[in-house]
Amino acid sequence: MSAMEIESPPPPTAEEEAQLKQLYADFERHHMMPLWTQTNDLMPFTPKPKAVPHVWKWSDLYPLAKRSGDLVPVGRGGERRAIGLANPGLGGHAYISPTLWAAIQYLGPRETAPEHRHAQNAFRFVVEGEGVWTVVNGDPVRMSRGDFLLTPGWHFHGHQNATDAPMAWLDGLDIPFSQQMDVGFFEHGSERVTDYATPRFSRGERLWCHPGLRPLSGLQNTVSSPIGAYRWEFTDQALTEQLLLEEEGQPATVEQGHAAVRYVNPTTGGDVMPTIRAEFHRLRAGTVTPARREVGSSVFQVFEGKGSVILGGTERKLDKGDIFVAPSWCPWSLVAEAQFDLFRFSDAPIMERLHFDRTHVDGGER
Repeated sequence: MSAMEIESPPPPTAEEEAQLKQLYADFERHHMMPLWTQTNDLMPFTPKPKAVPHVWKWSDLYPLAKRSGDLVPVGRGGERRAIGLANPGLGGHAYISPTLWAAIQYLGPRETAPEHRHAQNAFRFVVEGEGVWTVVNGDPVRMSRGDFLLTPGWHFHGHQNATDAPMAWLDGLDIPFSQQMDVGFFEHGSERVTDYATPRFSRGERLWCHPGLRPLSGLQNTVSSPIGAYRWEFTDQALTEQLLLEEEGQPATVEQGHAAVRYVNPTTGGDVMPTIRAEFHRLRAGTVTPARREVGSSVFQVFEGKGSVILGGTERKLDKGDIFVAPSWCPWSLVAEAQFDLFRFSDAPIMERLHFDRTHVDGGER
């Protein structure tokens, strides 16, 4: 026998078998579970998520949201007409992943969603539509196509549709993570959301959204970004310039034909909220990104264009508004048929702060 081999123990005797049976019965009676019977579940060689890769089609989501608008009122009690996307692998929970919650929120003509606040961090991303505005801690914020809007934890917020047309958008929150950690609080606010007018730019934007400039009145760092809305015109311009610089031979894109930006907290340069990272990606027609695996989960929504995602080895066609989730360590790659614009959010800040983050791309790992 070599030094590296481990000799197998002899099989237990009948008496030892009886003692072992009693031992396991006593474990169960005292609410104990031995590690040696669970090692593969508790300490797998690679992540083995219960969440599965899945695609939700906007052509299914929007009509269902509209039907709910016809049948389900918004007001105290229901608070929001938000329809959570339930990952098929998570046992009926309205979670898109173990850490993230995604929903389609629908607000009908002239409707108001009352003000409240909660410990969970939240955002909204508008794939189409105009006319809804939100008030976050007393700051009225316009919601328009392509805008990324924040509601950090424990900020009062309500929504109002001031038009005669409905509007739907993507909600993202850290509800599953906060529920598992038992950190949730909730509080009703006032009915005052309708008391505000909608300015073109919110107070947060007027103070903070000037390139390269930071107000001296706000030198203290904040946990979440003080910017209420990241406007599409600036996102679009930043992505356009990256691709133009690439054409000029400048190293401006993350990969050939793949421009991307991250929304940041201007007081720290870090993520917009402590538990959620948000990005926007633009691919030139014909671009295929390398297959990528990451610890943690990501959710994408197609903003414009046509393409597909190779998700867990299966290619799925994607159109405007479609949403997909890539669970932890699930390989994914994007394929652009035409210019392909996608919004992405993830739990990366959690993974990085806990030092669980790991990425594997095309045979390289970090």
